[in-house]
Amino acid sequence: MSKIPFTGKSQQARQGQVQQAVPADPLAPAENYVTENPLLEDPDALAARLVESEDFVRNNRNLLLGILAVIVAAVVGGFGYYAWRGQQTQKAQTAMFRAVDAWEADSLKKAMKGDGRAPGLATVANEYGSTKAGNLANFYAGVASLKEGKYKDALDYLEDFSSDDYLVQSRAYALMGDAQLELNKPKEAADLYAKAADNKANEYFSPSYLMKEATAREIAKDTDGALKAYDRILNEYPAAQEVAEARQFKARLQK
Repeated sequence: MSKIPFTGKSQQARQGQVQQAVPADPLAPAENYVTENPLLEDPDALAARLVESEDFVRNNRNLLLGILAVIVAAVVGGFGYYAWRGQQTQKAQTAMFRAVDAWEADSLKKAMKGDGRAPGLATVANEYGSTKAGNLANFYAGVASLKEGKYKDALDYLEDFSSDDYLVQSRAYALMGDAQLELNKPKEAADLYAKAADNKANEYFSPSYLMKEATAREIAKDTDGALKAYDRILNEYPAAQEVAEARQFKARLQK
């Protein structure tokens, strides 16, 4: 019986394997010996690579320091920005609290200009517009300006307002339409009313915005546009309370 230890690798299993060339003389130099990873197995190759890396760092020192400085500045700037943003948000919220109190009390001048202790809506909207409170201040300031008859100001504030709440955003579009109508721009007003009606169209608010659109188009002498708006109410929202009025106005236009 053979005394050769069993290794699990028969001659057949070893067929096809690539044999590495090993010098016949164990004392001979290993220059021709092929290694799988020369950096791990050849200290000379590793040393040469380290020297190359050191030379690269030495020759490009200013460039590398500049890149490092940019990275550090970006990180520090990011933290600084978020800290500043948090402070701005806090200031805007504090200012909004007093301004909204005045707005709800119908003291529009105080709401817009402030009460001497805290800034008004105009300041909050202009200085903190990037915050949520500043964004909301644009809406309140737009409504206040509309009530004061400052229609151009109302448009400017409302154009800077945006909301994920489709009901509030639709209301903002309609208020902008009101401002345009007061500025004797019925076509622009009608387009904004249509935008309000189409923003997440629903049976509760869209019919009323379509009625306003139809009225504005009548003022603009756009009879076809007004009829289309009335038809949308009749066909798309047959259960709306505006249906009877829309049918009556449509009949009047068709005479």
